Amino acid sequence: MSIKSIAARLFARQVVKNTQAWATNPVETQNKVFQKLIRQAKDTQFGRDHHFDQIQTPADFAQHVPVRDYEELKPYVERVVKGEENVLWKGKPLYFAKTSGTTSGAKYIPLTKESMPYHIEAARNAILHYIQETGNADFVDGKMIFLQGSPILEEKNGIKLGRLSGIVAHFVPKYLQKNRMPSWETNCIEDWETKVNAIVEETFNENMAVISGIPSWVQMYFEKLQQKGGKPVGEIFKNFNLFIYGGVNYEPYRAKFENLIGRKVDSIELFPASEGFFAYQDSQKEKGMLLLLNSGIFYEFIKSDEFLNKNPRRYTIGEVELGVNYVLILSTNAGLWGYNIGDTVQFTSLQPYRVIVSGRIKHYISAFGEHVIGKEVESALQEAMEGSSIRVNEFTVAPQINPAEGLPYHEWLIEFENEPENLDEFALQIDIAMRKQNVYYDDLIVGNVLRPLVITKVPKNGFQDYMKSIGKLGGQNKIPRLANDRKIADALNSK
Repeated sequence: MSIKSIAARLFARQVVKNTQAWATNPVETQNKVFQKLIRQAKDTQFGRDHHFDQIQTPADFAQHVPVRDYEELKPYVERVVKGEENVLWKGKPLYFAKTSGTTSGAKYIPLTKESMPYHIEAARNAILHYIQETGNADFVDGKMIFLQGSPILEEKNGIKLGRLSGIVAHFVPKYLQKNRMPSWETNCIEDWETKVNAIVEETFNENMAVISGIPSWVQMYFEKLQQKGGKPVGEIFKNFNLFIYGGVNYEPYRAKFENLIGRKVDSIELFPASEGFFAYQDSQKEKGMLLLLNSGIFYEFIKSDEFLNKNPRRYTIGEVELGVNYVLILSTNAGLWGYNIGDTVQFTSLQPYRVIVSGRIKHYISAFGEHVIGKEVESALQEAMEGSSIRVNEFTVAPQINPAEGLPYHEWLIEFENEPENLDEFALQIDIAMRKQNVYYDDLIVGNVLRPLVITKVPKNGFQDYMKSIGKLGGQNKIPRLANDRKIADALNSK
């Protein structure tokens, strides 16, 4: 046992103890965060505009501060981007995390000296919780890779900007620098395919112990490793035993990954975004991720089925229920207030508060009132594949409202690694699983409004080619699991 692994175990014990202190007092913890946020931002332009000096409670806050998405908060953000101080938060941000917008082009999400440390601590603490629970710390002596965006930063009115993962690369602790891969030069490569090829060459003969990234892009890395080595990734990297991921549900990829690796490895799920680091998997035994209530973020929750109401109720942490689909609303020490990030969550535990990401409030299918969400399609696919040799590389779902013949249906566009022997039977199994989960979908099938779903096979690398065609190959980009229109479906069908 190395000195580094002994130190990691000791550090893990202390961090878990600190976590338990706030996790066992969730309402009090969130109230302290709330009061501090209001106090610190009282004299900002946003605070004055929204009467922060009159806000004492979350109910006061909900009365004075409406829920906004990026487009609605943009007038304030633009003033910050232009270099103005004390607009959303005191002073100026340290960075802007630049992300792709939908209607507004680039989005600039502020990162402040108060918010930035929590991004780093959360990723570290996720690993430390794993060490404390499993006792496994040997991997700290091996190499670690984080597939991420380029760390090259631009500057705008004195504030540096770049992708969040690229910004975070500047904060890697010194004790990890020697273990971390790829090299700085390789990490700076912008073209994703070129970058992955370089990473393969650089890591192939290394002692890789931890690999991290969005599953769809790690899969691309694994496939290239397997092509180069002619054997499973687990034989190339004999000490690789921990996969850290975020951004999408891992379950649809698990069978494919275990085939590529050649064995099972432990995994840790993270829930990070440019707007904050919200949760991480704190246990290998419990479902869901620990919601970080002590990280400079005050959370509110709106039930998904009430979200489009004129004044939907905003619930605080002590008011949420298990299994309900909530839209996640944030107020943060980076200056986002009543901010709708677009993600939906469900609570799997209330002691402590753990969540799963159930989808995106904008990513759903309700062409006929069925309101199908991401969690449902992922679970249905997983159930249909269980116990079989079927493996799926990627998939998305869209409604087909005007078919050439017959009733409308949901079209599942799937890129298989291992195809089912009977595609129609597999489609039926998914459909049965969907009907069990979603009563509205079941009613539409029973009422002959919809016919059972139809699978369209997507050629090998079809999803990668599509992402490349829209300039979103690699990095933090990912395919939406489902959409209420046919933009992606039609593009894939045209190939």
